[in-house]
Amino acid sequence: MKKRTAHQTWLKYIVLVVLGCIVIIPIYYLLVTTFKTPAEATASPMGLPSHFSFSGYKEAFEKMQFPRAFFNTFIITACSVIGIIITSSMLGYVLHRKRELKISKIVFVLILSGMLFPYQMSILGLYKLIRSLGLMNHLASVIFINIACNIPFATFMFRSFVATIPEELEEAAKIDGAGTFRIFWKITFPLLKPIVATVTILNSLTIWNDFMGPLYFLQVREKDVLLQEIYRNIGQFSTDWTSLFQMLVLGALPLLIFYLFMQRYIIGGVMSGSVKG
Repeated sequence: MKKRTAHQTWLKYIVLVVLGCIVIIPIYYLLVTTFKTPAEATASPMGLPSHFSFSGYKEAFEKMQFPRAFFNTFIITACSVIGIIITSSMLGYVLHRKRELKISKIVFVLILSGMLFPYQMSILGLYKLIRSLGLMNHLASVIFINIACNIPFATFMFRSFVATIPEELEEAAKIDGAGTFRIFWKITFPLLKPIVATVTILNSLTIWNDFMGPLYFLQVREKDVLLQEIYRNIGQFSTDWTSLFQMLVLGALPLLIFYLFMQRYIIGGVMSGSVKG
């Protein structure tokens, strides 16, 4: 029996190592290629470069106009996430605290139904709406769409987490004369920090990597985001793969740094929100 258990353990380790290699090899290939010349990348795709040079990164940085593209991407992501947190936290709070009302149940079901259909299905209607509002080629168009499309899941997360906060705290504040908004922002919202961090991370990853929204609604280069600048490097008949890989690294690096600093909040926020509700 012990021998069989040992064999199973070794088999699990082998499978995990194989899966780890499958994940690491593309990352290794991406990073190594950024230090190669086009000739080296073609001759030896998996080999190390003859010498490491950052000149390619400098060229890619200038070619994709990184500061401008990064600023546009950051503004869209930050404003979208802030809007999602403000609206979905208040909505989740009301839907849970007033859960005994029939209208709350109906509204909650309607909001959750928004998770069933991707917004790409209504892209034609959104395009007509954005044009009629005069928001084409404005960052606000993508921000509003991101907020509307990500509210359902964020509301579900906040509603579940609000269940873990004792209502006695709010009742004590009501006795002291505090109103609903003051109770929420002064007492309840500070206790929502774990789920706020979780929603921030998940939505930041989604919005930062969104390509379709900016592609449709931001059609001038001054408003381009990082992914659009990377896409410009792909030609109709040829592609400079070495520059493309360096642009991919520059585009993903800010988000990777953000994720490394914030990842410890994900498990805590998700687990806390799943205790009740």
